[in-house]
Amino acid sequence: MKKRTMAAILAGGMLLLAGCADMSAGMSAKRATAPAHEARTTIPTRAEALAVIDKVNGYWQRTTPPTEWSFWNVAVYHTGNLAAYEVTHNEAYRQYSERWAEYNGWKGAKSDNKAEWKLTYGETDDHVLFGDWQVCFQSYIDLYRLGPQDPRRVARAREVMGHEIGTDRVDYWWWADGLYMVMPVMTKMYHLTGDRRYLDKMVAYFEYANSLMYDPETHLYYRDARYVYPQHQSVNGKKDFWARGDGWVFAALAKVLADLPRDDPYRPMFEERFRAMAQTLKGIQAPEGYWTRSLLDPAHAPGPETSGTAFFTYGMLWGINNGLLDRGTYLPVAAKGWDYLTRTAIQADGKVGYVQPIGDRAIPGQVVDRNSTAHFGVGAVLLVASEMAKLTH
Repeated sequence: MKKRTMAAILAGGMLLLAGCADMSAGMSAKRATAPAHEARTTIPTRAEALAVIDKVNGYWQRTTPPTEWSFWNVAVYHTGNLAAYEVTHNEAYRQYSERWAEYNGWKGAKSDNKAEWKLTYGETDDHVLFGDWQVCFQSYIDLYRLGPQDPRRVARAREVMGHEIGTDRVDYWWWADGLYMVMPVMTKMYHLTGDRRYLDKMVAYFEYANSLMYDPETHLYYRDARYVYPQHQSVNGKKDFWARGDGWVFAALAKVLADLPRDDPYRPMFEERFRAMAQTLKGIQAPEGYWTRSLLDPAHAPGPETSGTAFFTYGMLWGINNGLLDRGTYLPVAAKGWDYLTRTAIQADGKVGYVQPIGDRAIPGQVVDRNSTAHFGVGAVLLVASEMAKLTH
């Protein structure tokens, strides 16, 4: 399994990131190619959307064992798998995630020594407070809710997240991905415990992330503090917003809004940010239905990419389904994204292609083609298909 490697250090209270080495280093400079066509805006039936879930998830679960670690790249798949279970009630899906959770002891990083718990980037068991080890709690809490409600399923989530909100730190989320990994954990923990601190701390951490990464002019997020313009620019001197990075944020906002009470005082802030991002994304979608890896500079890394496109399409559909986005305005956007996913990204056997490999940025010349797949890309496609099934019900 490919893993990210990146060091993160704190200096002067600000998190400065060292380079995150992309796993595709050494690939040839050949550009990705895919069939070019103007995307259609037809809406599938519910049965067609469910058939996509069956095709994609059937292929994935036949070819991928559930006995894998609980780090982010695998755990994100399970957020999509359980969304698929919600609309299909296919017990094989729930059982697959349960086997994965049991394999990992219902834990993320496994250290029991709180004195050694770290929040910086790390793939070892002492990085308990690093968000990439916490996304698994989303699925553990969902499985607990589905039953049986065995307290052992959420014991580690209670221990880790309860410890975290008891600290005075706010600098837990310093990279865009972290918002998807942990913001939905905070809202789920609020519903699990009734402890208001989970929402208050979520907002405090979110505001810290905004201070590092949010661009109020475009309503988009830089992947982390290393990529803020003008210190970093695309190949054509533009602001360089990484599609998957903004996909993590847009999908996270949808998930948070799905759980926030309707009368919660924080809700208007999240709704405003969600709508503003949607408006920007609508204007930069490619005619073929996908979003390029560098959102405002398609020439930086041209061609289709599935993970960012899927997260954006999921967010659009969720917003339409829940009355936050105007159907007439945004359904054509979502339909074009769906068209790309079903006509280009998903292969005949159900394999999801054109997923940019693990990394942290859009890389000129990186190969992303029909054979490029990953757990998190499949999870994102399952989120889309599940929302599309709800739309057409």
